[in-house]
Amino acid sequence: MSPPHASPPRPALFLDRDGVLNLDRGYVSRWEDFTWVDGARAVVRAFNQAGWWVFVVTNQSGIGRGYYAEADMHALHARMGEALAQDGARIDAFYWCPHHPDAAEARYRHPDPPDRKPNPGMLLRAMADWPVDREASFMIGDKPGDMEAAARAGVEGLLFEGGDLRAFLKAKGRLP
Repeated sequence: MSPPHASPPRPALFLDRDGVLNLDRGYVSRWEDFTWVDGARAVVRAFNQAGWWVFVVTNQSGIGRGYYAEADMHALHARMGEALAQDGARIDAFYWCPHHPDAAEARYRHPDPPDRKPNPGMLLRAMADWPVDREASFMIGDKPGDMEAAARAGVEGLLFEGGDLRAFLKAKGRLP
């Protein structure tokens, strides 16, 4: 989906991928290794239905480290999109960072990649690309670096420590 620049700002839900949308098994790059976190698809659908933007912001150093290719990540994201569509849900955009200070390939090597969380680059790019109401938006992540990226981007961060994502947001009073 391409950004509708003419529309009024809407709140955005920023989601880390591994550990929030899917079980983090370390460098998940194939659909065969992907397992949804309980409640994740229902959360995406609920925020879609409430009129929020839903963005994935994910460090993908496995690309830079040479564990898998960008094409593998894109294929996985496409499969995620297909599965969500079956539930009447969607991710409006995926933002990823393949860069890492120790990347195997020079093109992915950077001493402090601006998009790599805890840096806020991916969130800031999404807010520049899409009409986002920053004050009403928030991020769900599973690591302190996700919370730091959210804070540095000027959005609230919620630390998800596993379990059912929908139940987590319900307990926090944050389901739309």
